Amino acid sequence: MYRKLIKPLLFSLSIERAHRIVVLFLRIIGLIPGGRWLLHKCYAVEHPSLEREVFGIRFKNPVGLAAGFDRNGEAYRELAAMGFGFVEIGTVTPRSQPGNPRPRVFRLPKDRAIINRIGLANRGLEVTIRHLRRPHDGVIVGCNIGKNTSTLPENASADYLKVFRNLYQYVDYFTVNVSCDNACREGTTHTREYILRILGPLFDFRRGQNQYRPIMLKVSPDMPDEVVDRVADILLETPLDGIVATNGTYRREGLQTSRVSIDKIGSGRLSGAPLTRRAVEIVRRIHTRSGGTYPIIGVGGLMTPEDVRAMLDAGADLVQLYTGYIYEGPGLVGRICRQLIADGLQSQTEAARTVSESSAAKPADTEASADTDGRPHPHSEHTDSGLPEATPRTADPAAAQATPEESGKQA
Repeated sequence: MYRKLIKPLLFSLSIERAHRIVVLFLRIIGLIPGGRWLLHKCYAVEHPSLEREVFGIRFKNPVGLAAGFDRNGEAYRELAAMGFGFVEIGTVTPRSQPGNPRPRVFRLPKDRAIINRIGLANRGLEVTIRHLRRPHDGVIVGCNIGKNTSTLPENASADYLKVFRNLYQYVDYFTVNVSCDNACREGTTHTREYILRILGPLFDFRRGQNQYRPIMLKVSPDMPDEVVDRVADILLETPLDGIVATNGTYRREGLQTSRVSIDKIGSGRLSGAPLTRRAVEIVRRIHTRSGGTYPIIGVGGLMTPEDVRAMLDAGADLVQLYTGYIYEGPGLVGRICRQLIADGLQSQTEAARTVSESSAAKPADTEASADTDGRPHPHSEHTDSGLPEATPRTADPAAAQATPEESGKQA
């Protein structure tokens, strides 16, 4: 229904107008008694194998909605009812700002991509708080925070701290967006000094709170590999809880859309299918660099269940959709979840088959490895109960690397 009827209708409108209609429609459904229940029955997929525990939070499934769709926290409950395991609102800045002049968002259907230069348009901190004061109904809400465009870089930390401090009681985790907002030079926001200047006051404020809110750092796909490594090292050296990788890209290589059309559109971040490979590469690199012990939210170019599987295999603990959701519609979340359930069942079947084959071969192996007096082979390790001793595992990899501050979070 989405592809044959709803998508052509929405794609006949400008992307921002279509977005406003969708958000308004969701808000209206949320006001109707039983509206969110109906959305849940139509779209949501639930199964125990989908559940994930990441940075101390239990997620119903690992598929979230990326920041940028629900910028002001207006429809997060309705979006969660449609099957998302979590919703990240924002980017929220201290003061309302209109963003860049329109038109500023463009579809690239041939590439299944979008170019946007919205410029962190949002209605500001006070409006967002008003929306977040409503009951969350068990929805896990993240908040992407940034600075106002007019704020000078040397004063940016005050903007981040203001949003962080005022929304601390209303959301479950924070994502610090240091990527360029189309009004700055990208390289200036991914230096170690700049990032630590932003994060330091947030860590200080969190230490004085009774509740622990995880802090994630969102990074750009345009970082060279050596910069990716330096950002990953910040995970090891600070109380940062994880990485969100990645934002959109400014690169334009390999597109099917004509160069004339691209030049006519102008500047902006490119998201969608052309970003998939680079986003997966960065997640894999950060996962390897950090030893696989810190949470990563993978986002960027996730258009199909196969893309999500590749991202999870690269080391992501959770994933987020945006452009894929626009092109594929609300059924995409359910398709991803059903594929993850099927993958889990297949893994269980293969594991059971391996155990069965191992058990069938065990008598012969034991007889062959026994000494003539019937004693087992000296390399067979047994506990006092006669069973092989299990290797202890940590339920939460991040807990194995917990700093004193992180330990305080769990307490």
